[in-house]
Amino acid sequence: MNYLLPLEWTRTFIPLQDRCPVSSYQAIEQMFIEDTGQPIASHFDDFSRDPIGAASLAQVHLATMKDTGAKVAVKVQHPALKEWVPLDLALTRFTFATLRYFFPEYDLEWLSDEMELSLPQELDFALEGKNALETKRHFDTIKGSPLVVPDVHWGLKRILVMEYIAGHRTDDLAYLDSHNIDRDEVSAALARIFNEMIFGDTPLHCDPHGGNLAILHNDLRRPYNFDIILYDHGLYRAIPTKTKRDYAKLWLAVINADEQEMRKYAREVAGISEKQFPLFASAITGRDYRAVATSVVSTRSEEEKEVISGAMGEGMLQQLVQLLGQVPRIILLILKTNDLTRNLDESLQTRAGPVRNFLILARYCSRTVFQEQLESVRSRGSVLWPQNMLRLFAAWVSRIARLSPLASI
Repeated sequence: MNYLLPLEWTRTFIPLQDRCPVSSYQAIEQMFIEDTGQPIASHFDDFSRDPIGAASLAQVHLATMKDTGAKVAVKVQHPALKEWVPLDLALTRFTFATLRYFFPEYDLEWLSDEMELSLPQELDFALEGKNALETKRHFDTIKGSPLVVPDVHWGLKRILVMEYIAGHRTDDLAYLDSHNIDRDEVSAALARIFNEMIFGDTPLHCDPHGGNLAILHNDLRRPYNFDIILYDHGLYRAIPTKTKRDYAKLWLAVINADEQEMRKYAREVAGISEKQFPLFASAITGRDYRAVATSVVSTRSEEEKEVISGAMGEGMLQQLVQLLGQVPRIILLILKTNDLTRNLDESLQTRAGPVRNFLILARYCSRTVFQEQLESVRSRGSVLWPQNMLRLFAAWVSRIARLSPLASI
């Protein structure tokens, strides 16, 4: 969590996003023969020997399809993972179990549980191709969305061939400014994309980070002049309806600075106790608890950043580890997504600061709660019945009222 852990810690891990050690061309060639029965040259007229990017599980090569001549990105799993992953998982479980035995206050066994659930999915590139196409279909139905998901040509368990679409990091300010791309619009578009995944009718992309996002200037798109490209679709999770609704109510309480409601829905969403609430409030907002209790919409000051980072040396790390071990896994993944959008908004140095993104979040939350109320009205019979029409009107008025704290900003 970039907003809670010291900057030196989080920066150290950035190279793991796209600059990891690479597997040799010979090893990739052998894997192609094992998995497809044919060498690389049987599939492609041209295949770059050096990858254009390498992460911990895979690397990507540029290639040209033999049958169509299309330029593609070929994602290949590191061949050694086939034999090393079981050992890595066993060592991870042993390490965390040992850590817990000697230091009970640092229980990280939940992390090895999550790895054992998630890693097999991330290592199935055929599943990744399916996830990518489902996400592409969903966002293609949203008018004006700038999200682009590369098309999938074909995929096997360890090989995925996709449409090649290159771009620049979304926080490349020089690129944005040189192409007259409005930073505020980029931040708002990212907020809409990931709020749609949290509150909409599509699963959540569970590995959002700077290496999996890119931006590309596009003068033909309206209302924006850019595309946002989303890569790496190996891990998705569906968020239960009740969790979406309670999470929406939690954020509406945060935006309204209603501490009683915050505590209520923190308990509903994540089982948070009264004692844990201040830390949880800081974790979901990236703000000092005192700011959460007054107005979370304001921009973070340098002093506030130092207060949060400094608290790690005052016992917060231990409390944070314990808290993360308790929170439902799907909530951790949602928090990871929130952290990404907040971090990108801050790195983009937008004119509006966090205000616009909070307004976008509030609209999604308000819509989610309204849909729940509408469902309740319909369960009582026709919406044309006088009593149900009154209930529907009350729900609509309530929806408008939820957005009022941000309307004057």
